[in-house]
Amino acid sequence: MTGEKPELRDRLILALDVPTAEQALRIVEQTCGLVGAYKIGSQLFTAVGPDLVRELVRRGERVFLDLKFHDIPTVVARAGIEAARLGVHMFTIHALGGEAMMRAVVEAVADFCAREGIARPRILAVTVLTSLGAEDLARVGVRAELEEIAVALARLAHACGVGGVVASAREIRRIRAAIPDREFAIVVPGIRPAGASVHDQQRRATPEEALGVGADYLVIGRPILESAHPREALAHLLRRLS
Repeated sequence: MTGEKPELRDRLILALDVPTAEQALRIVEQTCGLVGAYKIGSQLFTAVGPDLVRELVRRGERVFLDLKFHDIPTVVARAGIEAARLGVHMFTIHALGGEAMMRAVVEAVADFCAREGIARPRILAVTVLTSLGAEDLARVGVRAELEEIAVALARLAHACGVGGVVASAREIRRIRAAIPDREFAIVVPGIRPAGASVHDQQRRATPEEALGVGADYLVIGRPILESAHPREALAHLLRRLS
């Protein structure tokens, strides 16, 4: 991200967490022009495959492909190339995949995009899922402070040339302090407007809280998708944040 921050609506990412392409396209038609990108995650991508990504790109929409690649370096590098070939704006990998994996995908995607003359997508490293708390990590043998883990993973991702991280709003201040590079984007999922159901998000935040501590992008899904009028719900959110 260079210069001034993008307009507020361009910092909103709407999660298309629905099971069919028809539902996804209906939501896009209802909300186009009010968000900066649409997130396609594991459920929708597994159900309908890459054709929906191609269709949204064809329509001029930005796609955030959130498949959280986590495998051996060669496999993730090849997956990253295919994500770039689809024309996505951003895609995710897991920082826990380690240095070799992150460096491999960054280098492979950069080489492929330069060779093909196409725009390079921003690669984002997922730090700690917002559904997890300290007790969850302890049960799998990770006993360090949750924020310390997120900061350490963000540092490693930055050192590997990754373009940003996915982290909860609680970790933003410490990540910013550790990584002053303003080109390094922080994307915050688990966004819930005040009063909305929290579902399975433990480390959630309101849009105001996340923007207030320095989030670059906010991912919001169910509060909009479950609204009877998604466009009006988004417009109301934008007015409240302006």
